[in-house]
Amino acid sequence: MKNIKAYGTKAANAPLVSLNINRRDVRPTDVEIEILFCGVCHSDLHTARNDWGGTAYPVVPGHEIIGRVIQVGGNVSRFKVGDNVGVGCMVDSCQHCASCEKGDEQYCEHGATFTYNSIDPHDKMPTYGGYSEKIVVSEKFVLKIPDGLDLKGAAPLLCAGITTWSPLQHWKVGKSSNVAVIGLGGLGHMALKLAKAMGADVALFTRSTNKVQDARRLGADQVVLSTDAAQMVSMKGQFDLIIDTVPNVHNVNPYIPTLAINGTLVLVGYLGGLDPILNTVPMIMGRKSVAGSVIGGIPATQEMLDFCGKHGITSDIEVIKIQDINNAYERLLKSDVKYWFVIDMASLKV
Repeated sequence: MKNIKAYGTKAANAPLVSLNINRRDVRPTDVEIEILFCGVCHSDLHTARNDWGGTAYPVVPGHEIIGRVIQVGGNVSRFKVGDNVGVGCMVDSCQHCASCEKGDEQYCEHGATFTYNSIDPHDKMPTYGGYSEKIVVSEKFVLKIPDGLDLKGAAPLLCAGITTWSPLQHWKVGKSSNVAVIGLGGLGHMALKLAKAMGADVALFTRSTNKVQDARRLGADQVVLSTDAAQMVSMKGQFDLIIDTVPNVHNVNPYIPTLAINGTLVLVGYLGGLDPILNTVPMIMGRKSVAGSVIGGIPATQEMLDFCGKHGITSDIEVIKIQDINNAYERLLKSDVKYWFVIDMASLKV
């Protein structure tokens, strides 16, 4: 057992502060990682403040971890000391259910073990996330970071990147695809970059005219103002896939007519009931679908990282010190970041 520095909170209404946590000793199949950078996800904030319920305190958030291997267990074969690696939203799963056998560990039928706010199934210790000096993870859930990929900008790929890559991959987006993205935030900007690099013709749906220039820089071939009825009508039957990144309740009905026959709108940003209710008529009349998706399994995440390495894709980020995390959370609530916060974990040593 090792006692290390971290940043976390002991209550929903308390700020994140410096604290010490215990990490397990390295098992034969484990990799110990010195954490260099950690992305800041909305999920971190929601968990810290118990917005979804179920937070076990103290909690140390962070599931977009980039680091360097400092120790490997005796049975580890994929990594060596000095390798640049990543850890995403999961650190374990049952490994034997149908989902796990397909490489879809995020849908583990027995429940995946998440990077923080979970219980390790082997030693029953709580899992703590990447706002910390080091982490110990089973090698099956450690990812290789391609050479040359900016480590800071790679951190959000482990959540925002895979969250948008997963539906793009599942619905087989390629050079003949017409893809639209709803919302230009952390998820939306990654969806634009990835879809464009996959060869698709890409559009952005937005309510804001001041996002046109940035959307085009990020890969959008066209920008559609969703509050303009004429523009929306002009998009009828255009898109094979729409990635909906909006994180709160909203009306999806205006977007269904813009789907092509057999098209799908996939929700990746919002969890909850739709309001107003979904109108099935345009779906039935065009064999159109509304679906949902979360992150991706380990094989898909590695494929995404390799793709990003080949195409030089990283997230647009703002680097912060760990001591600024509480202010960063407040800024997240105001969408005051382009497009993702990443913590330089060297600041934890100060």
